[in-house]
Amino acid sequence: MDLSAPSADQSRLLLDAITDYGIYLLTAEGLISSWNSGARRLKGYEEQEVLNRHFSMFYTEEDLATGLPERALRTAAAEGRFETQGWRLRKDGTRFWANAIIDPIWDESGTLVGFAKVTRDLSEQHQAELELAHSRDLFRRLVLGVTDYALYMLSPDGIVTNWNAGAERIKGYLPDEIIGQHFERFYTPEDRALDGPAKALEAARSTGKYEKEGWRLRKDGSRFMAHVVIEAIRDPDGTLIGFAKITRDITERLRSQQDLEAAREQLLQSQKMEAIGQLTGGVAHDFNNLLMAVLSSLELLQKRVPDDPQILKLIDNARQGAERGALLTRSMLAFARKQDLALQSVDVAVLVQSLQGMLTSSLGVSIEMTVAVPADLPPVVSDPNQLASAVLNLAVNARDAMPDGGAIIISADEIGDFVRLSVSDTGEGMDSDVLARASEPFYTTKGVGKGTGLGLSMVHGMAQQSGGRLEIRSEPGVGTVAEIWLPAARWPEKQLAIVPAPAVPRPGLRILAVDDDYLVLMNTASMLEDLGHKVFEATSGEEALSLLGEEDFDLMITDHAMPKMTGAQLAAAVGVQWPDLRILVATGYAELPEGAGKGLPRLSKPFSQAQLHSAIWDVLR
Repeated sequence: MDLSAPSADQSRLLLDAITDYGIYLLTAEGLISSWNSGARRLKGYEEQEVLNRHFSMFYTEEDLATGLPERALRTAAAEGRFETQGWRLRKDGTRFWANAIIDPIWDESGTLVGFAKVTRDLSEQHQAELELAHSRDLFRRLVLGVTDYALYMLSPDGIVTNWNAGAERIKGYLPDEIIGQHFERFYTPEDRALDGPAKALEAARSTGKYEKEGWRLRKDGSRFMAHVVIEAIRDPDGTLIGFAKITRDITERLRSQQDLEAAREQLLQSQKMEAIGQLTGGVAHDFNNLLMAVLSSLELLQKRVPDDPQILKLIDNARQGAERGALLTRSMLAFARKQDLALQSVDVAVLVQSLQGMLTSSLGVSIEMTVAVPADLPPVVSDPNQLASAVLNLAVNARDAMPDGGAIIISADEIGDFVRLSVSDTGEGMDSDVLARASEPFYTTKGVGKGTGLGLSMVHGMAQQSGGRLEIRSEPGVGTVAEIWLPAARWPEKQLAIVPAPAVPRPGLRILAVDDDYLVLMNTASMLEDLGHKVFEATSGEEALSLLGEEDFDLMITDHAMPKMTGAQLAAAVGVQWPDLRILVATGYAELPEGAGKGLPRLSKPFSQAQLHSAIWDVLR
């Protein structure tokens, strides 16, 4: 038996054994002449059902309409082979995706005798490919449709190869304007000078990923803060084929963070100022009590010592020193906004004019001072003494900023409902850091022993209590402009009228003096007795109420800041039981709680005997 070539029967057995492929023969006209088991499994026909029928029976109506079966045979005959993929029909009418190969068969004389056709069912593979293509299409549409992120690809050399809607929105380029361009055009000149784009690609190439935040450029040249991620893309064998780049505009987030930090800083500054204000107010209040004892003692002592010029000069020097201490406490209380300003209508032109002589002598010959305050300005609402101190403070600060001399201009103008009083100089000026802290209490650039650091904070407190504000502008080498904005006084004339008072109240009043500080109480009683009044002393609210139950009084003078029972609480209790008793509250600062002691006349510490005398009359008239 010759085993070198299979017999026809052997070939038939071999073909029938193949079930994964439909293998059958066609005549030159396309009629089916053989049918293997694989064809029977794929298409569902038995051999007797298909023999001598045209193979076009397996094609869809769409393919039949285009003449695909005839074209397939012609192509196979002309080119030696025809291969295609497409839908084919089974016996039950269902479709399957087939890979079909048709090879021509020639006899020894070269005559076409038929075709061999091999069909393979690729439905599962085709479905997987369709699903993959669909997934890729969805992903492509998703990437292209994203607007919050710039998503695009780069070649290994950094050339932009595609461009999504987010990239167009964020960076401003249309796809045809940027595809094919190098991505370095998105970087700032500073980053390009440092070779930033190349370093970014190299980092992504070597580590697989590069991530950073920085400024980037839009098409119109504007900058935005970007969060950038660059990832290397490699094929299965590890070859770099490009980069995926994701850019997010985080400018608003950065701005929000900056705003939050600024608000946090303002809150911390406010809390710090409040704490310093509380401390300053408390210290100033206690200091006022000490000054009260010193000043009142000196005033009474001056009346009793012999008429010795040397002794009187020493007492006068001591009083001046104590009064300067009182001015310092007023500055501290003005900063702490705990001083009860005597707000009234103030003529700015008259006030500045009254200060000119003092300013000229204080500033020195190296300073050229110019005053430009119109006489027709409306009056302002302020405390004249505090406003005068503020102008002096600003002028002295300006002088100190010009050690080699310069010019100071004091001017004023009306802007809306405000009068702006300005003090400007041609001095050294301040940088932004110093300017930001200029109004802080105890902050000074004058050196140790050359300034308290309360000048500008006092002006700031006075302006705010008057219903205005302090504004400062300054540049190094240019000078400084300090502006006090005060509300214009629009009160009716009758409220501005001054009601004359009799020279003295009647002597011999029965007065109850209440103060928990014994030194202040003793000196207040001494001044009252020197004025001819009968004085009873109490060191607490409880003691005062006890005395009120035993004696009749014309007036009660009480401190406010006392332990257990404040002056306002004492006044409220007295008002219930002795509603006709007149009450005067003496306090180091206006610290009465909301609604407490409303309408009670007040006398600010430290006070002189003359001020005490006047306050008694104001209460009793």
